[in-house]
Amino acid sequence: MIPVKPKKSLGQHFLTDKNIARKIVDSLTWQHYNKVLEIGPGMGVLTEVLLALPDKEMRFVEIDRDSIAYLNNRFPDMAEKIMQADILDVPLKNFYQEPFAIIGNFPYNISSQLFFRILESRDLVTETVCMIQKEVAVRIASPPGSKDYGILSVLLQAYYNIEYLFTVPPQVFNPPPRVNSAVIRLQRNHVQNLPCREELFVKVVKTAFNQRRKILRNSLKSLVIISETGDDIWQKRPEQLGVEDFVRLTRWIENNS
Repeated sequence: MIPVKPKKSLGQHFLTDKNIARKIVDSLTWQHYNKVLEIGPGMGVLTEVLLALPDKEMRFVEIDRDSIAYLNNRFPDMAEKIMQADILDVPLKNFYQEPFAIIGNFPYNISSQLFFRILESRDLVTETVCMIQKEVAVRIASPPGSKDYGILSVLLQAYYNIEYLFTVPPQVFNPPPRVNSAVIRLQRNHVQNLPCREELFVKVVKTAFNQRRKILRNSLKSLVIISETGDDIWQKRPEQLGVEDFVRLTRWIENNS
């Protein structure tokens, strides 16, 4: 079989190390699901491991027609399980209507957008194991108080328990990226709905971090007029607040605007 030529326009960096592929697949916990969607199988290094698992249901989505032709040739039984599409254009509920996990080597250029799509389908996506740029992985897994803590950290940690699993060096990819990668795992927590208007919660988090050097009294004044409240939370910067703090802020803004 002729290998697929990585396309820069699609951000393709194909994993070539089978031991790392096995380690990624082994990071799936299979708690409360037996269905998996692989995003961007590429040349099938994760796919090969997944398809060998017994009694599991697999589906795949891939934007690259060359990769799909290669995969169908390599794994003849895969044809009915793979969709040719841009994952950002397809609602995740189109793949499964019951809890499932996502796995994949996410293209760096769309990883943040993918996480927002996962958040939108959090009632279905019970777990995600993915390889992304190390810088983004650190940011997502960072606790409050860290300089890396930001918008994605808060929004994902509101609904998922997040673990930074391991770092992956550039040389195990074709072509090697210019940065390190990392594998993280997101597991759905028990929060069904936040005790505040969730749309406003997202707006508060984004507004605060878009001016992260300012204290909250100043960064959130576009959302609410803040008089003296006696609450020192308004003197803090956004990276000092956990999810519960942002929920409290959101409820205060709801009641005072």
